[in-house]
Amino acid sequence: MKQAYALVTGGSRGIGRAICIKLATMGYPVIINYKGNKAAAEETARLVEAQGQAAVVLGFNVADREEIQQTLGKWQADNSDKVIAVLVNNAGVRQDALLAFMSDEQWDQVLDTSLQGMYNVTKQVMNPMLMNRSGRIINIVSLSGLKGMPGQFNYSAAKAGMIGATKALAQEVAKRNITVNAIAPGFVKTDMTEELNEKELTALIPMKRFGEAEEVAELAGFLASDKAGYITGQVISINGGLYT
Repeated sequence: MKQAYALVTGGSRGIGRAICIKLATMGYPVIINYKGNKAAAEETARLVEAQGQAAVVLGFNVADREEIQQTLGKWQADNSDKVIAVLVNNAGVRQDALLAFMSDEQWDQVLDTSLQGMYNVTKQVMNPMLMNRSGRIINIVSLSGLKGMPGQFNYSAAKAGMIGATKALAQEVAKRNITVNAIAPGFVKTDMTEELNEKELTALIPMKRFGEAEEVAELAGFLASDKAGYITGQVISINGGLYT
């Protein structure tokens, strides 16, 4: 039996870090992906290790297939006794702008990180999951992907694309006991939402507060567990009632 690992892209901070810690409490050694902030990823690794689990820090850009092959592919080749049993596609960036003022670079960067990145990493880990006849894929999407948000033409498109891909892939791999689900957070306290007007936005949320990264992580932990074995192809919102 191969040792089961979890891989969290964009695992160095925010929701990604919280998910890494949660999966560690469930007994998973965790591969923590980061793009630029190695120090933050290493701090996440220390928090994972504090839960008694091994942590592997892997730096690669999810939008770069060659880089994924050189880093994640090499780790897989060097660790044939291990398998990535849980994949959380969390890496994402925001480059907000109205379409009229959006640059090609802003469109490309957001789509390449979230949507293309999900494809690149999932493709890399899919065959071993299929061979193992077991797996959990959890895609972190967004309220923006469900309802569309003005000023987030690129982000909404990327997350909506991930939602469609989640539903399609779930049907393709269900017979191999692999589940594929998406989590759609609303406003959650992270580095990504620091510049938002929390007081103004909180007034729009029925629960009158932003969510916590740990609340999203709890949902991810459930979807990664055996208890969620019959749940697949779903998009689960966690947004305080903002959009249902």
